[in-house]
Amino acid sequence: MPVPVLSLRQRLALAAYGLATTLLTPLVLLRLVLRSRVEPLYRHALARRLALGPRPQAAGPGTPRLWLHAVSLGETRAAIPLLNALRQQHPGLQLLLTHSTATGWEAGRAILQPGDHQTWLPWDSPGATRRFIRTWQPTLGVMMETELWPLLVRRATQGGVPIVIANARLSERSLRRGQRFAALLQPAASCLAGALAQSADDAARLARMGVSSVPVCGNLKFDLAPPAARLAQGRAWRAQHGRPVLLAAATREGEEAELLAVWRQAFAAHKLAQVESTALGDSAAQGESAWPTLLLVPRHPQRFDEVARLIEASGARLLRRSALDDSLQAAEPAEQTATAASSGPTVLLGDSLGEMPMYYAMADLALLGGSFQPLGGQNLIESLACHCPIVLGPSTFNFAQAANWALQHGLARRSTGLEAAVTLVLAALAAWNTAPTAPQQLPWPRPSSRDFDVALAEHRGAAQRQALALAPWLPQSAARRTPG
Repeated sequence: MPVPVLSLRQRLALAAYGLATTLLTPLVLLRLVLRSRVEPLYRHALARRLALGPRPQAAGPGTPRLWLHAVSLGETRAAIPLLNALRQQHPGLQLLLTHSTATGWEAGRAILQPGDHQTWLPWDSPGATRRFIRTWQPTLGVMMETELWPLLVRRATQGGVPIVIANARLSERSLRRGQRFAALLQPAASCLAGALAQSADDAARLARMGVSSVPVCGNLKFDLAPPAARLAQGRAWRAQHGRPVLLAAATREGEEAELLAVWRQAFAAHKLAQVESTALGDSAAQGESAWPTLLLVPRHPQRFDEVARLIEASGARLLRRSALDDSLQAAEPAEQTATAASSGPTVLLGDSLGEMPMYYAMADLALLGGSFQPLGGQNLIESLACHCPIVLGPSTFNFAQAANWALQHGLARRSTGLEAAVTLVLAALAAWNTAPTAPQQLPWPRPSSRDFDVALAEHRGAAQRQALALAPWLPQSAARRTPG
């Protein structure tokens, strides 16, 4: 597509942006080095952040090179069904996979095939973006979900590389932020060859942003199937564990401390009620063993140790996934008993990567991280694919369509905050784990596996739709054109 002509104001904004990103390059590299002290992968191939390094071998004649950018772990996972559909439609397709985070890079390794390449997304400076496009010469660039880098998109368009946003979403909040920088971002949006929107609302906002072609194709995350082995591992542990389990999934800074305080307070009230019931001779009083185990999984791995300290400071008994073997039994007994003297509730810290399906399978209920702070929430579809009901906080603007759908199907409930969420969870767990009760008498009727499967089936098929939408920009490979 032709490169849009810029107004004087837009040219000045892009020039100022390019100067700023160039001057900030040393600070960006320093930040990556500092972060690598916790996550060493951030200093891997650091020169590639500036598109420096050896040139790759050119793709074979007639072989399309798909450049797919998945910034982090969630986007990389979401790209898997789309990539599978594209490989099926275009045999011989060569993949150039880029990321911005270490977790994205780790997840991306598993989807590479012989002949594919993996590198870092270049910093959005004039020199780095020019070198990146000249070095890799992709046939098509596909950005996952929300990525829009002004210089990189314009440089690609100038080099004849169409850029499409797949699984595209844009919240009203992000649209307002983008409109504040319209001189910079609207020209970038108008450079896009298209955006494959998750919903009609996303499509309308992307069109307002300046994207010319925005078909609605659905959400790729509905096409993801959780690994059966992980689900079996989690369910086996839950059956052996015996207690109900509440999962706090992908929590963000500020949420863990508040949740632990609320959880400790509820636990103290439970113990007091237990003592009073025993004094009154109530033989039906539940024992301490009935109190649910809290499974806490932070969103960012660099915060694992910080959250472990928060758990210990709350007076809870800390268990760490990293100190358990594959059967989730204690691999280091001495370390596991170090906090056992606490009289508080047991909290299991999920300090591992790639095991969220196992954690969901272990849980009776989940709380959605990022939704109890004004952060818009995290992906809740994975929870539902693992047949785990979920409680949402007030902030889910990043996944508004999926949240509304889950609420409508009774697979999720909304709470006003963590205190209300814990009250709801404890009432539901108590009802679900006691004698059968008529559904209308429950605080929340427990969804069945069929409820989840029927609801999820309504939204599958986005991978095929998005792959077909990308086909016009991907010529058939030499492998498909060869007779026989």
